[in-house]
Amino acid sequence: MKRPEMIIFDYGHTLLYEPEHNRQNANKQISKYISKNPNNISFEEFDKNMTEIFRALREKCGDDIEIHEHNILKAAYAYMGIELSVPMEEAERIIWEGISPGAVMPHADEMIDYLNSIGIRTAVISNLGFSGKALKERLNRLLPNNQFEFVLVSSEYIFRKPHPFMFQIAMQKAGLPADKIWFCGDSIKRDIYGAQGVGMFPVLYEGKTEEDVPRFTHQNDEYKIDFEHLHIHDWREMIHILSET
Repeated sequence: MKRPEMIIFDYGHTLLYEPEHNRQNANKQISKYISKNPNNISFEEFDKNMTEIFRALREKCGDDIEIHEHNILKAAYAYMGIELSVPMEEAERIIWEGISPGAVMPHADEMIDYLNSIGIRTAVISNLGFSGKALKERLNRLLPNNQFEFVLVSSEYIFRKPHPFMFQIAMQKAGLPADKIWFCGDSIKRDIYGAQGVGMFPVLYEGKTEEDVPRFTHQNDEYKIDFEHLHIHDWREMIHILSET
């Protein structure tokens, strides 16, 4: 196995995860910043409307297309006649922190430090409704030693993995052919098939956190991998593998 020149990572449940994920708490936090509410919408109405709007948009978009969080919020608040006292970028930060402040997957920080030490370039591609700026801020806060060259999110590039679009953009940004890049993620459908489809070497990561989110445990059950790949359960395995290549 040849050592890669770059390793690109998924975000959620790969590098970081979101313990105690709670969208209602996010609505509670942002509701504190409502400056205009001419229709006197209660928090219960506000929370219900936000939940229904997000659900309807996900049903329309399916698993292929992403709508930016800013656009969803603008539409939802306009629908309710609500205005905030903070700009959209700050609202996004408040909302995401309300959902979960995030946490580091076990040993991800050690693995990133090792990649930096041996000169392997790194980057991130994520299916995410939040902005790339918001994700960069979260990555920098929780993985302060990272040297990610770029962070791509589906909210800013329309198509969600496993569509090849963001993988191909990543190759353009990296200035590397696919066979010099490894892609690591926890989803066989989105990450492993997506990477293999453009010629990157896929690494399936199935690590566990202390609270182990069930939806990640079962998402891969229906998929099989019949092509070359790595399958690891601990980021220290990645360090060991690379130390022997």
